[in-house]
Amino acid sequence: MAEREHLAVLRQGMAAWNAWRIDNPDIRPDLRGALLTDVQLAGVYLPEADLAEANLAKANLAKADLAKALLAGAKLPEADLTHAHLTKADLRNVNLRGANLTEAELTWADLRGAELCDANLAGANLRRADLRRADLRDASLAEADLRGASLAGANLGGANLTKANLDKTDLAGADLTGANMCNANLRKANLSNANLSGARLTKADLTQANLDGADFLGADLHGANLVAAKLGQALNMDKSEK
Repeated sequence: MAEREHLAVLRQGMAAWNAWRIDNPDIRPDLRGALLTDVQLAGVYLPEADLAEANLAKANLAKADLAKALLAGAKLPEADLTHAHLTKADLRNVNLRGANLTEAELTWADLRGAELCDANLAGANLRRADLRRADLRDASLAEADLRGASLAGANLGGANLTKANLDKTDLAGADLTGANMCNANLRKANLSNANLSGARLTKADLTQANLDGADFLGADLHGANLVAAKLGQALNMDKSEK
């Protein structure tokens, strides 16, 4: 359960909370399981805070500092996290359905098993983030930086990955059915055994990508760069596209 004093201060708003944090720099905020739906906390200072299992549905956390925060199992559907700082945050199994994470900082964040359906991650920095088995169906990742991230086994069906940077990203076994990956950078990406049925890969850069066992049934590869790509046992790839 959340510490009552911590919760009482936070409910006074961002200014009161940030002032309290300045006066109490050595206290780790305990907000476990707190009910904080619809709160207005834009710019709040919450690094390393314990928000596990907290309910922050539709909360305004734009530009909030949540670096290294514990948010495992938290509920943040439709929350506003635009430009939020979530570096190395623990977001395992978090509910971020429909959340706005435009240009959020998520480097090294742990998002294993996270629910991100319909979330907006356009322009977000997800370098080295762990998104294994995350649900990203119909999410927007346009121009997001996913270099070196792990998306093994993730569901990206219908996701928008136009111009996303997926250099050396692990997408082994990922479901990319119907995903839009036009002009995406997939150099040296691991797409082994991924499902790319119906995916749009127009002008995508797949230089040296691992495509062994990937399924390209109905995929659009017009103008894609496949120089030195490891095709192995790639399925349903039009020979004219190789």
